[in-house]
Amino acid sequence: MTSEMQAAVRGRWAVAAMFLSNGFLFGSWAPQIPLLLPVHQITESTLGLLILVLGLGAVAAMSFSGRLIARYGSRRMVRIFALLSSITLVSVIFAPTVPVLAVMMAMMGAFLGTMDVSMNANAVQVERKLNRAIMSSSHGFWSLGGFLGGGIGGYLISHVGREPHAVGASIIALLVMLAAMPFLVSDEKAPAVSVPHKNQSAGTRDVALYVLGLMALFSMVPEGGVLDWAALYLTKEHGSSLSTASFAFALFAGTMALVRFLGDSVRNRFGAVTTLRISGVVGAIGLMGASAAPSDLIAILCFGIAGLGVANMVPIVLSAAGNHPGASAGSGIATVSMMGYAGILFAPSAIGFAAEHIGYRMTYFVLAVLLAIVATLASRVASADRIGAHPHPAE
Repeated sequence: MTSEMQAAVRGRWAVAAMFLSNGFLFGSWAPQIPLLLPVHQITESTLGLLILVLGLGAVAAMSFSGRLIARYGSRRMVRIFALLSSITLVSVIFAPTVPVLAVMMAMMGAFLGTMDVSMNANAVQVERKLNRAIMSSSHGFWSLGGFLGGGIGGYLISHVGREPHAVGASIIALLVMLAAMPFLVSDEKAPAVSVPHKNQSAGTRDVALYVLGLMALFSMVPEGGVLDWAALYLTKEHGSSLSTASFAFALFAGTMALVRFLGDSVRNRFGAVTTLRISGVVGAIGLMGASAAPSDLIAILCFGIAGLGVANMVPIVLSAAGNHPGASAGSGIATVSMMGYAGILFAPSAIGFAAEHIGYRMTYFVLAVLLAIVATLASRVASADRIGAHPHPAE
């Protein structure tokens, strides 16, 4: 093995460590969410708005992160925003007032979001150097980090308190990221920022692309619903302890991680349409089971089943958009991503309002219906299996 290939292999595990750490911070945040209600004396609707602020911070930062990566390279941006991300959890948990909390949550979204874009760009550089795909398993490491952060977090909060947990989780993430930083691969060249040509606008007028965008939206909303509200659902509807409730997202993230590590081989064997259809059905069954569960342990198990289904739905839809006939990959993915990430941005606050007025059980039932709708539209992703089978307009 050449020294260049050895460096690429080390870079592959270094960027995996970044995905793991980013997911660990998000997972550690999940069991902290219910405690914001009594600590700051706020309602679920207010918490939903605060989570919306977090999403706005992420989207605002992502809007210019591509230009930063193009100018300075993904390795430098991963390093900078990994360091900034390591302080976000502590900043939110130690916020003394609601206005300060809102500012800290916006910063949390901005730093973690920009780190996310940067580490994905660095993973692309690793793929080029290794000449093989690593993206699916990289996202698997993110889910594994979420599983670890969520699973350990509830236990630690119950035994040592919310502030020591936040400090400890932040230190762990920082140490992992510092160990990985020297081995991140450098960019072959500054990543190009895609600027759509005028003729690409035709892709955004394609109704089929908007259908894919709706499928991405319906796939992302349930994921956010489990991350932000599952712990509250279990504590309020089932009287679960915080340490028990935290396992809802932890198991969901853990099963997602398992499927994401296997995702490429599963799709290659069964095809995108069949994989998405089965995934949607499994995800819907899981969320319906969680909504009707008679006990917290059954609900947690059902959330784990839902994770099995949700794991590969968005990657398949995005792959279909990138290979959509008659549109360039950039135009197709941009259109579908824009609609999909709108779900991550606005759904948490909408779910908060819904849970307050119709209850958590009915809310999760509605989220299950969204996944069932995606399953019925699975034939729309056939283009995901036709990579290179049709020409695209020039990028």
